[in-house]
Amino acid sequence: MEGAEKQALIAPNGKAVGGSSIEVRNPATGAYVASVACVDDAGLELLAQRGRAAQPAWSELGVGGRAVILGALRRWLSENSERVIETVISETGKPYEDAQLYDLGYGLAALSFWTRNAPRYLQEQRFFAHTPLLAGRRLVTRYVPRGLVGVIGPWNYPLVNSFGDCIPALMAGNSVILKPSELTPLTSLLMAEAGAECGIPDAVFQVAPGGGETGAALVDLVDFVMFTGSIATGRAVALRAAQTLTPVSLELGGKDALIVLDGADLERAANVAVFYAMMNSGAACVSLERVYAESTIYSEFTAKLAEKVAALRYGAPHGPGSVDVGAITDERQLDTIEAHVADALAKGARLLAGDRRGERSGRFFEPTLLVDTDHTMACMNEETFGPTLAVMRVADEDAAVALLNDSRYGLGAAVFARDAAEGERVARRLAVGAVCVNDAAINYFALEAPMGGVKQSGLGVRHGPDGIRKFASQQTILITPRWMPRREPQMYAYSAWMTKLIGRWLKLLYGRRASTTPEHPEPAAKRLLRAARRRASGD
Repeated sequence: MEGAEKQALIAPNGKAVGGSSIEVRNPATGAYVASVACVDDAGLELLAQRGRAAQPAWSELGVGGRAVILGALRRWLSENSERVIETVISETGKPYEDAQLYDLGYGLAALSFWTRNAPRYLQEQRFFAHTPLLAGRRLVTRYVPRGLVGVIGPWNYPLVNSFGDCIPALMAGNSVILKPSELTPLTSLLMAEAGAECGIPDAVFQVAPGGGETGAALVDLVDFVMFTGSIATGRAVALRAAQTLTPVSLELGGKDALIVLDGADLERAANVAVFYAMMNSGAACVSLERVYAESTIYSEFTAKLAEKVAALRYGAPHGPGSVDVGAITDERQLDTIEAHVADALAKGARLLAGDRRGERSGRFFEPTLLVDTDHTMACMNEETFGPTLAVMRVADEDAAVALLNDSRYGLGAAVFARDAAEGERVARRLAVGAVCVNDAAINYFALEAPMGGVKQSGLGVRHGPDGIRKFASQQTILITPRWMPRREPQMYAYSAWMTKLIGRWLKLLYGRRASTTPEHPEPAAKRLLRAARRRASGD
């Protein structure tokens, strides 16, 4: 760093805890933004110790107390929206609108949702036992914070998939260490600063900047790991966590597909396809990367796509409305995008728009449309994670469904059909975690519903009740009142007559003659059990 680029090192968590540093540059312009001190192994262990020490008091605040503090953070986020947006843009190179709607917008929505719904999702549950053997006892399950949670986030959405996963973990009563991508640490550090300002106690939420080795070391130190990233890294996280039997939740990306059938609204389908393929420069786990279009509408539909893709503006953002598609945050991703496009063209695909790196100072790839693709091509099988869309002609619905399901990925999909009923019927045939009918990807904002993949797209879910309960252990408590007999029929010592009595009870309750549901055992079985208890206690 020379001259105007020279700045003081940003020290995470209030002090420098490592010798190396990360230099953050804007991928859209190449301009230097900041340098961030990395956390070394000793520093990471210190963060873990501090986090564990701070967690009990945070838990004892109760879900209501934690909601007050995170509610203050929501207000801070709203009042400082421009600062948040500019920070996201500075390290990702994405357009203003992408940072505003998806990073800032999701953060606000998530803080609002979890503070409102965590009390309901985490409240104790009472159960009524299936068997009358437990009659008279009280059975409850409670959700207990796991302790110290490690969140390892990606670079594409530094607020959504990094701090966004910390929100339910914090609301569940855990302390959290966030390891952001080494490409985009600034948004996470800003959220740590905001959290401290809004009353999150010291060491309850900490940021650990560093590379892959920092994330690997974090897995060894925490009680639960939330990871978002590639399949390869997700496997490594799972293998490392297995050594200590640390539970994990993995969101490992996708190859989301769109099916367009005869009779669909092609204009809306084209608008949806282009937007959700190109948003955030295609760097979204739920972005549309492949399309299966029925042959009867294939030519008309691809013509509409070509017109819309060619009209997109790409380049360095300079305020609201300036560009549609921004930079490629990770330079390594440019090579993957370029290779997938070249592979498709070499195998017979046609190019209707795009196909070149941006000839600018930053990192760009022109929005690209490939048609006449097939499953021999990498663009139809491997995650491209760039501003490309590949379209394949299919004979009918059955062919489209078979091809969509022929993938190791299973995160999301979309269907456009003649009507909603037909679209839903097709959706139920797809082997993915979520399907949108006459829409795409927007289900991510349905925080009430679980969001997660099948196959190699991950383990566990975000959102919904399980999206916060995964950050807690379940403890079941069974309470037997004092008035219960001191000795019950199943207790020692065994005797022939009691064994015979229990056999009769089991037949009455569960045998072919049982005439009621398990929730309402037949009265004869209840009477027999009471008689057995009286006889056992009288011995």
